[in-house]
Amino acid sequence: MRIVLLLALVSAAVAQSALMQSSHTTESFRGISVVSRNIAWASGTHGTYLRTTSAGRTWTPAQVPGAATLDFRAVVAFSADEAFLMSAGPGDQSRIYHTIDSGKHWQLQFTNTNPKGFFDSMVFWDSTQGVVVGDPIPDETGKLKFELLITDDGQTWHQIPPGKLPEALEGEGAFAASNSCIAIFDSWKSGASEPREAMWKSGPSGPRQAAKNDRASAPADPNIWFATGGKAARVFHSPDRGQTWEVFNTPILHGPDSAGIFSIAFRDALHGVIAGGDYKQPKDDGPNLALTNDGGKTWQLSSVHPQAYFSAVAYDRKTRNRILLVAQDFLLDLRLPANPRRIAPKKQPDAAFNAISSTPQGGAFVVGTKGLIGLVP
Repeated sequence: MRIVLLLALVSAAVAQSALMQSSHTTESFRGISVVSRNIAWASGTHGTYLRTTSAGRTWTPAQVPGAATLDFRAVVAFSADEAFLMSAGPGDQSRIYHTIDSGKHWQLQFTNTNPKGFFDSMVFWDSTQGVVVGDPIPDETGKLKFELLITDDGQTWHQIPPGKLPEALEGEGAFAASNSCIAIFDSWKSGASEPREAMWKSGPSGPRQAAKNDRASAPADPNIWFATGGKAARVFHSPDRGQTWEVFNTPILHGPDSAGIFSIAFRDALHGVIAGGDYKQPKDDGPNLALTNDGGKTWQLSSVHPQAYFSAVAYDRKTRNRILLVAQDFLLDLRLPANPRRIAPKKQPDAAFNAISSTPQGGAFVVGTKGLIGLVP
């Protein structure tokens, strides 16, 4: 779903600071992927991406050749050299790109040929295994089914057969707001002791062999979750990488096309969080935030009030009971059961926060419109 961010405000949280950085561009960013405290990539409008290898002290903007008309809503990075980009847009504006040389060259891996297709979000277990979710499109029988693509080699993508998926409701969709409407439980993103880029340098045959070796010794968790909005605010769950699915209702605000679940995250196979609201009514006090402790089968509304419209949510990868929520002009630092703290750094006039990605050492990078980027301690 296409979205526009407006003003959001939660007045009950205590203010603290964050370090704002210079992106050297005025493009808007909705994707951010942190490899380590030093290495991160961001993705944005007009085919633009950012890369840092210095903890954000210096960000280098660049543009994928031939992609000036594309809006890169998602980026997933594995090192200073390797990253995937996903663009969102109708039909062939939804694409997947890949680089293994820091962006010197980009391989166009997939272009959506369905004129009704619209990619929303992309996640990876490792550099060879990933999944993309897109808005519902009619199957051969005319039933609306969410579009899901999966890769097992990091090179070729195939569609999860629509027949395996529950039917979408009329007016139900997903949001490409912050590359976080789909989630997996990735142990490397949940407090691993070794920084991820170090693992990608290991192994006798380079990054992809290291990924295969790691997968063989410690198989990735098979769960996939994605969240919806519009006429329904539901969570779709597959326990076996898309072979079978179940769907659960949630108490998050929904009804208008502008409302629903915008973001979902899991800290392990059982504990997760969903966040959203109505971006056209961003000051409304929810219900915009809920948590689960049974893998997404049931959801309990958060007692935090007042709430706001949240475009993104992430668990801190070091302090796993810390949840970071992204509103337009502030971040909410929630460390249950303590009271939330408001992070409201100075930023460019009229710029808005969009997306967040946490670091293995704790804290997170956050990005937004008009080149907005910062480091949350």
